[in-house]
Amino acid sequence: MSDARRFVVRIVALLTAILGVNYVAWRWLFSVNWDAWWIAVPLVLAETYSLIDSLLFGMTVWKLKGRGEPPVPEPDLTVDVFIATYNEPLELVLDTARAAQRITYPHRTWILDDGNRAELRARAEAEGIGWITRSADWTDMPRHAKAGNLNNALLATEGEFLLILDADMVPKPEILDRTLGYFRDERMGLVQTPQYFVNVPDHDPLGSQAPLFYGPIQEGKDGWNAAFFCGSNAVIRREALMQLGVSRYAGEVEVGVHRALRTARSVIGQARKDLAPDQVEVRQALDEIDYDIARARRDLDRGEALFDVTYRFQKRVAATRRELVGADLRSLNEDLAIIAGLDRLADDPDLSLATIDESALLQLADREWSPLGAVETVEALVRSIDVDLGGEAQPVMPMATISVTEDMATCMRLHGLGWRSAYHDEILAEGLAPEDLQTMLTQRLRWAQGTVQVMFRENPLVQKGLTLAQRLMYFATMWTYLSGFAALVYIAAPIAYLTLGVLPVQALSTDFFVRLVPFLLVNQLLFFVVADGRPTWRGQQYSLALFPVWIRSFTSAFGNVFLGRSLDFAVTPKEKREDTGLRWDLVKPQLVAMGLLVLALVIGGVRLALGEASPFGTIFNMVWVVFDLVVFSVIIQAVRYRGFEPAASTGTTSTGTTSTGTTTDGAAVARPSDEGAA
Repeated sequence: MSDARRFVVRIVALLTAILGVNYVAWRWLFSVNWDAWWIAVPLVLAETYSLIDSLLFGMTVWKLKGRGEPPVPEPDLTVDVFIATYNEPLELVLDTARAAQRITYPHRTWILDDGNRAELRARAEAEGIGWITRSADWTDMPRHAKAGNLNNALLATEGEFLLILDADMVPKPEILDRTLGYFRDERMGLVQTPQYFVNVPDHDPLGSQAPLFYGPIQEGKDGWNAAFFCGSNAVIRREALMQLGVSRYAGEVEVGVHRALRTARSVIGQARKDLAPDQVEVRQALDEIDYDIARARRDLDRGEALFDVTYRFQKRVAATRRELVGADLRSLNEDLAIIAGLDRLADDPDLSLATIDESALLQLADREWSPLGAVETVEALVRSIDVDLGGEAQPVMPMATISVTEDMATCMRLHGLGWRSAYHDEILAEGLAPEDLQTMLTQRLRWAQGTVQVMFRENPLVQKGLTLAQRLMYFATMWTYLSGFAALVYIAAPIAYLTLGVLPVQALSTDFFVRLVPFLLVNQLLFFVVADGRPTWRGQQYSLALFPVWIRSFTSAFGNVFLGRSLDFAVTPKEKREDTGLRWDLVKPQLVAMGLLVLALVIGGVRLALGEASPFGTIFNMVWVVFDLVVFSVIIQAVRYRGFEPAASTGTTSTGTTSTGTTTDGAAVARPSDEGAA
């Protein structure tokens, strides 16, 4: 990248930030129409959201990093090529595997078959291709989709480096020669290359190609050492992944131990409150447990080894439990003696209740057979200190399992451990994009859900080990998926004015336009200079047009993370669906929005003709509505799209910067394909 282009990008980014902050600050301080707060406040909040989005995008492209020619790889490195699959067509998977076998750098090719298909195994082995499926350890255990598939394969292979491919991503022979050289840097953990789809027409009606993301955005993130792992077409150092797996395992155990110790004292304290005065031995035993808890916490605070502390603690608790059982047995014998007396009373009419101590009867009625559940409490406490993570198929899980998409969380954790990443901007694998609207919507929803899950579970803004820039780079991607809520406001505001005459700003004054128009123009100029000839309009359209998907991703991920609701994982079909006609039902919310926008145009025109509306305000909002309708027009194209039909003579480029995904306004998002998971 030339210094001149980088300088221009920074100047425009700086101007965008200054004009945007000036506009939004003025809006909050002087322009909100509080009399119509129900639309005025949401609008200024939406504008604030867009400003933050723009600022994050400007920061992303501030350090554009073009790496140029890659370093030559070292000889004799060992590489495993992983092709993740679940239910994709056999020929598609085998075509990818055969292409992987033709990679020139020495390696071993593996098909990771999460569908455990006997025919695929037989055909793969017949062609000398490795085949791996889940081990028996995964039976009746959480499977964790593609992440689980990869984690299983990691423990079954030994290569120093891993090339990860989706089942449809056909690699070029030079892919390893063009990427392994970056690992001469001993702290380089990951090298990502673009994703490019060969079955996408030039007009790209489904927004499959993402030239802005797999280009300036990844290059910008690379400048901040935050280039993302995108699920496929990436090479990863095994050492980095295994270090991540071990550290996460130790961290999860330590968190569990601390949590158990923090809550144990209150549990023991409650048990002591319910003891009878004569249960001296039980009270002493619980006091010993309480002391052992405090001692274990002090040992951990002093930095003693976690496993040493937990081992000593478990032994002490086991000894105390034996004492509790002994006390319980002695108490039980006393109770049995009382019962024996009652039996004699029933069998011998010469005996009377007067011969049985009344206090003994009361004691029998009030007692529990196990002293107040103390034994169970102690045993539960011991079980909570579980260093084996028995609820998982394998304790070490290098690939993150907190999301339906494993890539972002894994990469963020690697960066948190101090590993570096690189983005190599050259198409080295070519895949297949969805060819119908339903498949595309399913794919986009899953990507968005996975990203929002990560935001809720491991918000990058508070993650240890990340630099401030890295935190913002990850947060920028997550932030863009909140755009669905802002889109609702941008649709509603002009409708409210044209139909009801409600203006969310104090006035459409000169002050308003002098601040707004320059900001909008310079913001678009920023996209233009950053794109450097790449098309960006389709991505901007889908940022607004898929607002129902973005909203659903947020609400469903929230329900999954905080309310425990299930979040189904759907593998994107690699075969074209049968033609079932025009699926307008898939875009009902967008069609309703378009209908309301058209209705608003008509009502606004009528009100203008009757002299009931300001000409200037009406024209301004009509232009706004027309712009929204132009954006939504992509939905019409998507519904009518019948799939890719190659021209009579076609070819695919072997190098370049075009690739796949979706982009959004501001920090523009692209999510990788992550098929090949159960």
